[in-house]
Amino acid sequence: MTNPAHYLLTYEYSADYLQRRDEFRAAHLKLAWEAVERGEILLAGAVGEPIDQALLVFTIDGPAIAEAFARNDPYVTNGLVTAWKVQKWHTVVGELASTPVR
Repeated sequence: MTNPAHYLLTYEYSADYLQRRDEFRAAHLKLAWEAVERGEILLAGAVGEPIDQALLVFTIDGPAIAEAFARNDPYVTNGLVTAWKVQKWHTVVGELASTPVR
């Protein structure tokens, strides 16, 4: 039995992301938690020391939902994200792998 596909949404943050995020964080988190409640986002969070990226792991059938999330995210629409991309993640190991291989 296979699980739904996984997609990674990768954000590249602006140099002033940490200084500017407070203004948009509540709206960003609301959007993200709504996606969790719909079963679309599995995990999400910032990456790096110092933080310069974010990864959002989606469990969805195709890239459209992750792309729409990015286009509507206040971090993107207000310039805190300088670049983003959605890629299919071909998971093969783990309980939640979409195509387990042993």
